[in-house]
Amino acid sequence: MNDILLEIKGLHASVEGKEILRGIDLVIRRGEIHAVMGPNGAGKSTLSAVLAGKPGYEVTSGEIVFDGKDLLELSPEERSWAGIFLSFQYPIEIPGVTITNFMKAAVDAHRKAKGEEPLSAGGFLRLMKEKMALVQMKGEFAKRDVNAGFSGGEKKRCEIFQMAMLDPVLSILDETDSGLDVDALRIVSDGVNALHTPEKSAIVITHYKRLLDYIVPDVVHVLKAGKIVATGGRELVEIIENEGYDKF
Repeated sequence: MNDILLEIKGLHASVEGKEILRGIDLVIRRGEIHAVMGPNGAGKSTLSAVLAGKPGYEVTSGEIVFDGKDLLELSPEERSWAGIFLSFQYPIEIPGVTITNFMKAAVDAHRKAKGEEPLSAGGFLRLMKEKMALVQMKGEFAKRDVNAGFSGGEKKRCEIFQMAMLDPVLSILDETDSGLDVDALRIVSDGVNALHTPEKSAIVITHYKRLLDYIVPDVVHVLKAGKIVATGGRELVEIIENEGYDKF
């Protein structure tokens, strides 16, 4: 098995004709956690959106290879089935659709894509109970509509629960710490850490050091004006904390 899970070469991408990513090169190996830090407008969320295949983002040049596949040839659904999960900065509400029904449809779609039979009702409920406990979600949440009326912390916790249910190979956390208090941050981080294995990788996109005190990255990248301007270890987090992004 190739230990390289994701390789990005010369990635340029635009939104509404405006170039945002200006030549991204990045290699993520299996089991690695990479942090991507940078100021507002640097292109961090654009990078996550391009990886997930979000509509409205045009890749103008470059290539992305994920687990041996040409990622740019895959639809957003196929990327999800292949093992990519994106935790949104601002999770959307889906009134009228319960978390249980939403997750049953998602899990069944993933199993179908792998040639597996749908989970039985009992098997699904057992899996859901196990994963809800991981992020300290109460059972009553399963009956609620997806994110409808949720606090910011509840929405982020629900995102990590969805990640646990789908068991991705590459998790992309786009500013998951945004709007979280200390307790919610710890719970979400504990869930992410519990799901991490030597075969699974993560990209953690954040402005702040505090999330990286809980989810410790193997590699840190600084993204500015659509380019990675520095790559290193945790020492980069300390430099950013003490001197800001103007240092780079």
